[in-house]
Amino acid sequence: MSLRIASLTTFYPPYNFGGDGIDVQRTARMLAGLGHRVTVIHDTDAYRSLTGGDPPEVAPDPAVEILRLRSTSPRLGTLLTHQLGRPTLHRHTLAALDRERAFDVVLFNNMSLVGGPGLLGFGRDAVRLYIAHEHWLVCESHVLWRHNREACTGRECVRCVLAHRRPPQAWRYTGALTRALGQVDAFVARSVFSRDAHARFGFPRPMDVVPYGVPMPDVVYDGPSPHPRPYCFFAGRLEPIKGVEDLIDAFDGGDGPDLVIAGEGTSGAALRARAQGRPRIHFVGRLPFDALAPYYRHALASLVPSRGFETFGMVVLEALAQGTPVIARRIGPLPEILETTGGGRTFDTIDDLRREITACAADPAAARRRGEEGRRAARERYTPAQVTAQFVAIMERELARRRSGAVAAG
Repeated sequence: MSLRIASLTTFYPPYNFGGDGIDVQRTARMLAGLGHRVTVIHDTDAYRSLTGGDPPEVAPDPAVEILRLRSTSPRLGTLLTHQLGRPTLHRHTLAALDRERAFDVVLFNNMSLVGGPGLLGFGRDAVRLYIAHEHWLVCESHVLWRHNREACTGRECVRCVLAHRRPPQAWRYTGALTRALGQVDAFVARSVFSRDAHARFGFPRPMDVVPYGVPMPDVVYDGPSPHPRPYCFFAGRLEPIKGVEDLIDAFDGGDGPDLVIAGEGTSGAALRARAQGRPRIHFVGRLPFDALAPYYRHALASLVPSRGFETFGMVVLEALAQGTPVIARRIGPLPEILETTGGGRTFDTIDDLRREITACAADPAAARRRGEEGRRAARERYTPAQVTAQFVAIMERELARRRSGAVAAG
């Protein structure tokens, strides 16, 4: 059965910063490859208001229809949507799409700046699925990162959002979100941890768990190393929540492997200053996804020092796709992924991290065996095709439930 599917999101490549937009794109392409008619509706104002311009264009995707929402006042539109919790400058466009298209299924992704709770009724007769790429449903700052300095273990929301330098969202205290949730048929968390975190912070609905999927090549990269010495590798945004400061402190001596850091962010300048005088630490800037494989493949280990509660941990799978072992902080869903795959070790303290790095450098063959074991396990569970099949099963379940309800009512 071919379905007409709408996927609504704030960010979508190339108007994109992190893994959520990449996942939305992969899922859209996989659904189209299964014969479904997929329309992605995404906002460009949020990206343009945050960056001040447009990204470089990329080749169009012939299998997926892409509808970009764009206004002449991106900052105003983004602020209004954030503060009012509903579509503002694009409301007429969205309403017209809803009238004109007979979607069977609507996938809600990163909703904060494309329409918030006011858009959860989109799709007049469609089955609606909400995919929780972040913790936006229970957290005003989206990431359960309290006061912009620590993992959140209890609500201090107004003080916290001000620490993130964002204006509070008054609609969160009116019951608007709770009422809007009743229009959604099913909710999807990306890890068992994230599902449980939603429940712990008061989310009232059950959630299916569908992990992220990452392409797992049949053959790993076999070219030369991009770095002249043995090294460990970090890839990600340079933000306080990612914990890169701890990596720099773990590489403070003169002996041992190097640390190669790929990425940029608001902490970039401070991290480079912190690394001054530490010749083992190297920054290579933001790299396109296709350029990461050599760095992952030749690393002794991929390091994931996140301090906050991720919803998943896509970089773990990206490393395992190249057979590279992972050393990740014991927090959030990261232990869950490593326990499932057997592809690495966890740490709590900087001393723990140093010991794990030293062990990898002392016996790289044993570390590589862990990475290869993780690669085999990941290929059995975490490919885009396997993940998309789980989404399709949920869609079909909810469509069947809708049909059975209609028959019973008739």
